Amino acid sequence: MECEPVQWFTVDRSFDDEITDRFSVTYDMGCEGLNDHWAEDADGALSLCLLFDQFPRHMFRGTPRIFATDDRALKIAKQAIARGFDQVLPHEQKFFLYLPFEHSEDAADQKRNLELFKAMAPQNPIAYAVAQQRYEVFNRFGRFPERNELLGRQSTPEEKQYLSSIKGSPKL
Repeated sequence: MECEPVQWFTVDRSFDDEITDRFSVTYDMGCEGLNDHWAEDADGALSLCLLFDQFPRHMFRGTPRIFATDDRALKIAKQAIARGFDQVLPHEQKFFLYLPFEHSEDAADQKRNLELFKAMAPQNPIAYAVAQQRYEVFNRFGRFPERNELLGRQSTPEEKQYLSSIKGSPKL
């Protein structure tokens, strides 16, 4: 499967369908714990992070299921970093190992996300800038308001104003 980096962050139904067609069985197996042994090395841990963090964002776009395995991805990412796996991955791959921190709605995870992406800033300044923007939104609201409707959460008046200001931006 050939893909361009931008495809991971663009709404593209054909790419979403390809991810679903090729990886839904693997995702289901992972949800059953059948792939847990992958976490024993850097490539496997990265694969699990992609499986639980990125693939659902394509396979289940527009549904609450896109967040269903975020906690699993975050746990794997934390364990991988604790084992130093991120230090052996090229920055293009390390980026995906760190994304579960950026997707977390936990203050400590958001602070860790900034630290991780700041260390990568020389290789990927855009990723660090996005991490800073996401942190600012989280810090302001204590959550990501763009998820509210999808997750059935009530938006505050301040969140509604913010959401109106970003209308047309991708939902995370």
